[in-house]
Parts: sequence; C-alpha cells; structure tokens
Amino acid sequence: MEHTEESCARAFTALADAHARVSEALGAALAASCGLTVNDFEVLVRLSAAPPPGLRLKDLAPAVRLTQPSLSRLVARLEAGGLVARSGAPDDRRGVLITLTAAGRAALDEAVPIQTRIVRELLLDRLTPEEQDLLARALARIGEQG
Repeated sequence: MEHTEESCARAFTALADAHARVSEALGAALAASCGLTVNDFEVLVRLSAAPPPGLRLKDLAPAVRLTQPSLSRLVARLEAGGLVARSGAPDDRRGVLITLTAAGRAALDEAVPIQTRIVRELLLDRLTPEEQDLLARALARIGEQG
C-alpha cells in the first residue's frame, strides 16, 4: 500500500493529537491527585517492572525517552521525595542502580488507577473491543525496536 503525503500527515496529526490529549489529561490528574508528573509516573512504572536489583540510568533513559542529564535530575527529585533509591551496582563500582522504594510503590499504586481511568475515557471507551485490540497490536508493532 502506497502512502501519500496527505495520508502520512493525517496519521501523524491524529497520533500527535491523541498523545497530547492523553498526556495533558494524565499530567493534570496525576499532579492534582498524587503530585507526580507523567515522566515521574513512567519512571516508576519502568522501575516496578524491572527485575532486581534495579535499573541503571543508561538503561532507563531510552525506555522513558529522556536524556541522561534530564533523567538524572528527575531521579534526584524522586529520590529526595523517597520514591526511589540509588545503590551501587554489584558488578561495577562506578555503576548506580535505581530501585523503587516502598513509598514509590505506594505512589504508583495510587497513580495507576488514575492512568487507567484517563486512558479508558480518552482512548479505549471510544473504540470497539476489536479496535482496541487492533490499536494495541499496531502500537506494539510500531514501538518495536529494530
């Protein structure tokens, strides 16, 4: 299937608009309810899914699409708030691992229902179950690296 400039522009605009709507609503809801930003939430989600003993900044940065300096500042703020902890990497004296603390887990547990509600209201409730499945599969394929 050949894609025209017009179809590419429509696809890009639709994706950008949907992302902006969800991100703005999620950011406002998380800030009001939990005091978290969308980036805070994403870091906490990634850390909660990471196997022990945690993640290095260099591995976390591309997953959350932040530069290492930006992520380092964000992690320092989360650490000051008691949501994450830094520790030495067992296999590298210079390496630092980031882990989720109990307070970070509690913040995430409070934030996940908010994220679920926003995604449901702004995305999924507007689609049939078949469209939801297609969207999830298409975005997963688009997001694959390689």
